[in-house]
Amino acid sequence: MSSAAPSLYPLRFEPIYQNRPWGGRRFADLLTAPLPAGLVGEAWLLSDRDDHQSQVANGPLTGQTIGALLKQWPVEMLGSLAGRFPRFPLLLKFLDARDMLSVQVHPSDSQAAELGTGDSGKTEAWVVLEAAPESRIYAGVKPGTTAGELRRALSGTEITNLLACFSPRAGDGVLLPAGTVHAFGGGIVVFEVQQNSDLTFRLYDWDRADPATGRPRELQVDQALACTDFAAGPVVPVVPVGDELFRCEQFGLRRLSGATRFEVGAEGMPRILVCIGGEGDLEHDEQRFGVGKGDVVLLPAAVGVCAFAPGVSATLLEVSLPEGSTS
Repeated sequence: MSSAAPSLYPLRFEPIYQNRPWGGRRFADLLTAPLPAGLVGEAWLLSDRDDHQSQVANGPLTGQTIGALLKQWPVEMLGSLAGRFPRFPLLLKFLDARDMLSVQVHPSDSQAAELGTGDSGKTEAWVVLEAAPESRIYAGVKPGTTAGELRRALSGTEITNLLACFSPRAGDGVLLPAGTVHAFGGGIVVFEVQQNSDLTFRLYDWDRADPATGRPRELQVDQALACTDFAAGPVVPVVPVGDELFRCEQFGLRRLSGATRFEVGAEGMPRILVCIGGEGDLEHDEQRFGVGKGDVVLLPAAVGVCAFAPGVSATLLEVSLPEGSTS
């Protein structure tokens, strides 16, 4: 049974930076938290992983982890979704890919269950925040490609000839179901929402060495090929339906923008807000909570609907949790 809940409020979290060999330094223009030394490829915005627990950065609950809050006040945090998930079911990130990420694939929930790791599968989606003329997204195999052809192409950069590719533009939304071979890079910054899973199988890593070890990173070719959905075909940017970019079994995402007050959140359900442009104030319980570019804020279910008052103008991404079966 949960203990008596405090008066919950919009909870802001600080990013958890991750060094990656393909990363850059672009987060200095997006986030206020100082960057560590080296190539920073990921900023984990909301993470309920054992080794990386996001902590509240505002108000009376400062320092509390997302995992601890869910254990203490599951109903107040998750509403009708309480009890469905052993941990917060989504992982949110910014990614800065100065160079190309590895060519990789993630398993489905059923494939992940067969592995017995305790992780779910990983369906994910991206919203492109910045892109350069040389930026590229590889997503899906070309029609007719076989596992044998893909394996033979791993001996060189010929693998790119078998992958669907496009030049991204800022604002593009890309949904990648589990089983989609993918990579991106060339000066691209994206927001990523994914299932809370760490299962990634690398097919190819561009013959580079990890600067931390001087050795190539490990590949998992057999597992990657076994998880690849060869029938799904190429992935292209989604066509938004109103303000909705994505709605799938694993999550939903809306892009909200304006120069006048608008509503965010939902009654009795949690929502996560990520500010990707401008700034403003969340209004809740006769209080105002400042939100700036790069900030991530969790609205617990007990908070419900809030008003967002932009400064001049603002753009928010609003993420919803899976509301169906967890199978």
